[in-house]
Amino acid sequence: MPDMSASASLAMTHLVSFAKEVDEDKVTPGVLGFIVFAAMALAVWALMKSMSRHMNRVDFTQVPDPKAEQPEPAEPSGAGKPADSAAGAGKKPSGNG
Repeated sequence: MPDMSASASLAMTHLVSFAKEVDEDKVTPGVLGFIVFAAMALAVWALMKSMSRHMNRVDFTQVPDPKAEQPEPAEPSGAGKPADSAAGAGKKPSGNG
């Protein structure tokens, strides 16, 4: 290591001291954790790609209902209105208030 610059040697001394501070009894995820995480990320990516492909195949145009286009028959002039004097005069008010 004689050809290292001063800043590189200073950085190495900090890294070596940091490496000594790391507790060797601690459990870290390691390579297996990375492989599991990468596999899950690839699975999510594949599912998103598949979902996008399926959503692009869906046809969102709606065919109008033929029954909805037919107008309802018009009611006679007095059939839709309640009779004010004859039907409402004999009724008692409800108990709801």
